[in-house]
Amino acid sequence: LLLIVPVSARAATVQIVMQNLEIAPAVVSAKVGDTVEWVNKDFIAHTATARNGDFDVNLPPNKTARIVLKKAGTVHYYCRYHPNMTATLKVAP
Repeated sequence: LLLIVPVSARAATVQIVMQNLEIAPAVVSAKVGDTVEWVNKDFIAHTATARNGDFDVNLPPNKTARIVLKKAGTVHYYCRYHPNMTATLKVAP
């Protein structure tokens, strides 16, 4: 039995902006292997903290942070400093 799985030759970079105490876009779709890039445009620090523990990214003011997505699933995340800042990352295989 030979199993052939198509693999995308190029992974995408998905950009998410934190500005004015909001995360935009609030819902993002990506694929395993893609890079998520959070850009903090506020003058205060934020985090991108997954409720399921998959990631916890610190974002100093006016900085950018990146992760490469390793597994599929829907991840709800928030800012630990500003819990009203919430968003969802939908990761396809």
